[in-house]
Amino acid sequence: MGKCMGAFVENLGVCTITRAEIMAAIRGLQMAWKYGYRKVLLQLDSTTAINILTSQDQTEHRYHNLVLQFQRLLQQNWEVRVSHIYREGNKVADFLANKGHSASIGFHVFESSDPGLTFWILYDVLGISQTRLI
Repeated sequence: MGKCMGAFVENLGVCTITRAEIMAAIRGLQMAWKYGYRKVLLQLDSTTAINILTSQDQTEHRYHNLVLQFQRLLQQNWEVRVSHIYREGNKVADFLANKGHSASIGFHVFESSDPGLTFWILYDVLGISQTRLI
């Protein structure tokens, strides 16, 4: 098992939500690989991003280069499973996304000792749920 990689946000500036989700998936996998994790569950709250990243359709589209980068990451010697999670089921990701909005443009790593981050990690680990209004 690798060492703890902490948490990160990347403020991309102005971009689509789908692009941000795809970029987060790529950055997350890059960091997981860097820190030695070889069994990874990648949970995304965007079914659109999941469909784009896992599609067998190789037609060029606006995210084609990012999809290729994602697929190259998957070809490394590791096990990665991609699945959907509702935003309410991953409060850590929601917390970090909100932090990213107020961060300067670029990549930022947060220590796991951040009080807000620690609270939401515990919330997720304990499986505390929240009602989703549809």
